Amino acid sequence: MNESVQFLEADTAVPESGPSHTARRTPVRLSIEEALARTRLSPYWLDNPAEPPAEAALASDTNADLLIVGGGFTGLWAAVQAKEQMPELDVVLIEAGRVAHGASGRAGGIISTSVMHGLPNAVRVFPNDIAQLEAFGQRNLDGFEATLARYGIDADIEWNGEMTVAVDPDHVDHLRADYDLHKSYGHDVVLLDAKATREQLDSPLFAGALWSRNRSGIVHPAKLAWGLKRAALQLGVRLYEHSPLTSVSDEGASVFVKTPAGSVRATRILFGSGTAKVGIPDINRRVLQVRDHVLATEPLTDEQLSRIGWQQRQGIYDTRTQLNYFRLTKSNNIIFGGLVSYHFDGDPNPPRDQQRDTYHRLAQAFYTTFPQLSDVRFSHAWGGPIDYCSRGSVFAKRYLGDKAVFVAGYTGFGVAASRFGAFMGLNILFDRDSPERALDIANQSPTYIPPEPVRWLAAKLTFHAFDGADAEGGWKRAWIKGVKAMGFPM
Repeated sequence: MNESVQFLEADTAVPESGPSHTARRTPVRLSIEEALARTRLSPYWLDNPAEPPAEAALASDTNADLLIVGGGFTGLWAAVQAKEQMPELDVVLIEAGRVAHGASGRAGGIISTSVMHGLPNAVRVFPNDIAQLEAFGQRNLDGFEATLARYGIDADIEWNGEMTVAVDPDHVDHLRADYDLHKSYGHDVVLLDAKATREQLDSPLFAGALWSRNRSGIVHPAKLAWGLKRAALQLGVRLYEHSPLTSVSDEGASVFVKTPAGSVRATRILFGSGTAKVGIPDINRRVLQVRDHVLATEPLTDEQLSRIGWQQRQGIYDTRTQLNYFRLTKSNNIIFGGLVSYHFDGDPNPPRDQQRDTYHRLAQAFYTTFPQLSDVRFSHAWGGPIDYCSRGSVFAKRYLGDKAVFVAGYTGFGVAASRFGAFMGLNILFDRDSPERALDIANQSPTYIPPEPVRWLAAKLTFHAFDGADAEGGWKRAWIKGVKAMGFPM
């Protein structure tokens, strides 16, 4: 252990101690079937009266200086920033369904400082650019906060930090290394021992934690997207929902896009379409869709919440190979996610997402993590797409004679990084000088991912290896190490 690293002991000053350990009655233990019996198989975030009405579908032929495809975080951030920076532009945004009903409205909603899926991943992929990438992450969050204040976007944001918890004593060394790395770049982090961790959030699994105490937190992702939609409309963006792209063609001086009832001829186009197929085969060779699964509990009572503490309300990741993440909502529901899977050809609506037994293992993981909440039921369960790429971070790539840029690849960390991704994509698309354009993040693309059926077979083997790799080791651990050696983030 590095001598500069000291565990924060349980009696060291940490804001507000954790759960009370006074005697309580043993809670009723629900079966998984009982806990899921009245669960809605739809995203918790979208079950909200704050959702604005849908904008009309595109039903005519029109022209634009900039067409944005996709009404998720990347597309919305691109629309807002384009109009702020170049107000003279005529900007059109088309969304295949409704704003926030894709990946953006299904996320866990944990905000991280990094634009690179975390500092350790940045070191892995771009070791020579870490200082600049860290600065971009800081400025990105400053801009994120300022935009929400400027447009009065109420997205239930809490800047309470994020915590990585070790669920096995053998994982603590990993946290020590991450602690040293974060401290070397000026992060406000503390390393907690098992007792201090459980005073922050009480679980019998927790053997320690790394707590990053500022410039990260939690947000209501759908309310964030709806607020950005309102800001884009306020700025003069012409936004059309229920308007999927049906074809795209390069016409030399412009790009021509068709929708079911209309068309757009644009000078430039930014694709914020994630893993959707938009008629450019190279895109889907570099990014694939994996499915995350998420549970929301019913709101915890004050007594139930007191059993686990969580007074600082951090966003949490654990150190399992098949990790779980969790956070609280404004109403004290626990959002508990994980259990990643892959469906052939990146099926965007797999039937398994609508089958209750899909969520049994995730529910079991919840009760294993928090056995003192065995009487808590689940209100919502859903699946959501993750745009996975080989480098585990956003990329922006030119297409259609440099008139189009595709931005994606967040690999599960796009809630805040999508603002940076949109910013970088616009700078490339309009050929503007900007510091990030001198770095590899703006000039290198992720490697190809094998096509089907090899993609499906490799994904199935990988996710099967995830299940049990920590306990079983053997071929599962060897397979994961091999995939990492090929450059893919695990």
